[in-house]
Amino acid sequence: MEAQLDRLAATYSIVARDARTGELGVAVQSSYFSVGTDVSWAAAGVGAVATQAIVEVAYGPKGLELLARGASAQEALDELVAQDPLAALRQVGIVDAKGRAAAHTGSACVSACAHAVAAGYSVQGNMLASDAVWQAMGPAFEAAEGDLAERLMGVLEAAERAGGDVRGRQSAALLVVSGERQTNHWEGRSFDLHVEDHPRPLEELRRLLTLRRAYALFQEARRAFGTGDLDGALEMVERARGLHPNDFQFAFWTGVALANSGRPDQARKWLGEAFRDSDVWRELGRRLCEAGLYTGDPSLLES
Repeated sequence: MEAQLDRLAATYSIVARDARTGELGVAVQSSYFSVGTDVSWAAAGVGAVATQAIVEVAYGPKGLELLARGASAQEALDELVAQDPLAALRQVGIVDAKGRAAAHTGSACVSACAHAVAAGYSVQGNMLASDAVWQAMGPAFEAAEGDLAERLMGVLEAAERAGGDVRGRQSAALLVVSGERQTNHWEGRSFDLHVEDHPRPLEELRRLLTLRRAYALFQEARRAFGTGDLDGALEMVERARGLHPNDFQFAFWTGVALANSGRPDQARKWLGEAFRDSDVWRELGRRLCEAGLYTGDPSLLES
């Protein structure tokens, strides 16, 4: 067992399915560097796995493969544990695309340790400050509002308020995928956020979650510009800026889209905001013009 102590990861995690959207996700925090790399696994339309304690990383991809073949969460877990001679050291939570959840806490996991399984989710923890940590997680998920990412985030925050990791805190991760199967394994990820090393990892994860929402809105805005829905696009840009006010990329690319769409007066306002931030945006505009990606009035880039 001593040879396994190099992967003593993950204090607490949740795997869950959103009954309304079918989204699947996993979230974790630990006093362990880059915890999400080892612990968090999910595939769109298939399921989610958290593998922790003395981590056997293979539980993640192997668990998803079993789910993809049609195994339930419990069947996948049973097979993984049966094949593992060190199962007593492992802690695992699995949820499948139908919302069936299962968990295993090995007899050699470090206390405080336990799991709780309910419809649509499993929470699990080891090396906790006390049992109050894992006991807070299920009720927090059931009471939470918002999309799955928000609910998972709330669970981590509730666990931290209850005492968290007995060792402290270092890293966190949040992964949410679509409920619909995708052609390629990298598709269908709406959130894939990692805080590798931070004195307050949940605060940083919360910041990244907000930032991801802002960029997702802006990406939708750019698609709307492409379809000619300029007013709808501008509304989404403003919403994105409300979440992340100081990103001048939003101003620059909005100005470019408006110039390319034949709205020079509006474009001038947005480009001017970016140019006041830095001359790099003006230089980038010139390069886009040379590449044929800026087709608006060239004088807007010099004003």
